[in-house]
Amino acid sequence: MQASVLTGLFVLLFFAVMLGGGFACRRKAQDVDGFVLGGRGVGPWLTAFAYGTSYFSAVIFVGYAGQFGWNFGVAATWIGLGNAFIGSLLAWNILGRRTRLLTQHLGSRTMPDFFGKRFESESLKQFASIIVFVFLIPYTASLYNGLSSLFGIAFDVPYTVCIIVMAVLTGIYVLFGGYLATAVNDFIQGIIMLVGIFAVIVAVLNQNGGLMGSLEALATSENGGWAYASFLGPDPLSLLSVVLLTSLGTWGLPQMVGKFYAVKNEDAIKKGTLISTFFAIVVAGGCYFLGSFGRLFVSADEVAAKGFDIIVPSMLKELAPIIIAVVIVLVLAASMSTLSSLVLTSASTLALDLVVPKTKIKTEKSKLLTVRLFICFFIVVSAVIAILKDTLWSGSVFIAQMMGISWGALAGAFLGPFLLGLYSKKVSKPAVWTSFILGVAVMTAQLVISVFKIPVSFFLFKNSLVSGVFAMVLGTVAVIVVSAFTKKQIPAGVDEKFACYDVKVLVHADHSLEEE
Repeated sequence: MQASVLTGLFVLLFFAVMLGGGFACRRKAQDVDGFVLGGRGVGPWLTAFAYGTSYFSAVIFVGYAGQFGWNFGVAATWIGLGNAFIGSLLAWNILGRRTRLLTQHLGSRTMPDFFGKRFESESLKQFASIIVFVFLIPYTASLYNGLSSLFGIAFDVPYTVCIIVMAVLTGIYVLFGGYLATAVNDFIQGIIMLVGIFAVIVAVLNQNGGLMGSLEALATSENGGWAYASFLGPDPLSLLSVVLLTSLGTWGLPQMVGKFYAVKNEDAIKKGTLISTFFAIVVAGGCYFLGSFGRLFVSADEVAAKGFDIIVPSMLKELAPIIIAVVIVLVLAASMSTLSSLVLTSASTLALDLVVPKTKIKTEKSKLLTVRLFICFFIVVSAVIAILKDTLWSGSVFIAQMMGISWGALAGAFLGPFLLGLYSKKVSKPAVWTSFILGVAVMTAQLVISVFKIPVSFFLFKNSLVSGVFAMVLGTVAVIVVSAFTKKQIPAGVDEKFACYDVKVLVHADHSLEEE
């Protein structure tokens, strides 16, 4: 009872702060640019935390940490470090400036809109918006599923009620405040995640005599072994595929790349790079490191019977009430931050890139209303799927698989065209179409295999993580190869589009040495 009361107070306080953030930002969301991009004036701390909290959700904490900690042991920490240095540090350096410059120059508000204007194709924009909407739904549903077993630790509340409450509260602050409300709340949620993950790691390790005691227990237990306490773990090749999908894959995710559209200036890029990298080291590295000790708390028979998603909740159920309360708020913060980003990205994409161009909607007020209606629609659809997943479809696809399918399809379709489209004038329209089709086809096949449990011996369809990496590589290679054979279909006016990169700016001498 004590744990339930304490956790309830924490949760109520958390919800009050989130709703307050949404109402406080409503004046900045009176037009489409303000609602979707925060007026392209968001500073480094808000942008960096928005990037990090969109990156790491309850799926990471419950699904990925449990599954990959079990499979790879302490070596799973490499996934978190890959997320930090490839998914954050490199992403900000390679994508940040060019994305901000070119999207502002083209006047694009979403990733599909970028494809439409960069490659002068309305049909590309529309197809991309459908891909975003369809494949963000299973990702969003997986966020809800990450809360089910954790809420069972502290509350005797039906899972369906948890989903509805979370969906309604997230919807309220996104509907009122748009991107800025999401960014402000992401900052608050990010602070909770930083403090929470540190507290949870210390509490869990102390159950087995601290860090060295836990490592020794993992190495010598019947359920573990020395391979699980080693530098690269028992399966380095599979570990590499996870690192690549969860790190490089973010470069093609619209909810991640969209953060660069709204960044304010050069100073925000520089500071945001450092902040987001530090955030990823602590949160992602911490989550995977925590999950690596799952074998000390759950037996192989339990995992075989109930799946990987029970591992992290089983590690936490014996902790002190105050730590359980922190964990619940931590997972809520991680889930709601990512959920708000996915909802805003998907709804604005479908509304602005598909519905508005097909209708007679012209005024800013009508466009804004359309975006808000699609936010409601997306929240309802994803929540219904999450409820069905936990009831009618229980056990068919666990959390990590659902997220892997979404990431694989989006990154497989968009990574090559977006990255090369920022840097090269030689990318052709047929090449972009090829990447879109291949990414969707590969991951749709994986979805069918996973849902219906079809036995497949082909390694590239071993699971959604391997096939996701395959889709990314295939799509990127296809862009290069197809562009080489379709040079005549490179869009006209590409030189003018890239002219934004050649604009000269004045900087202080302490930032750039002048030639003598």
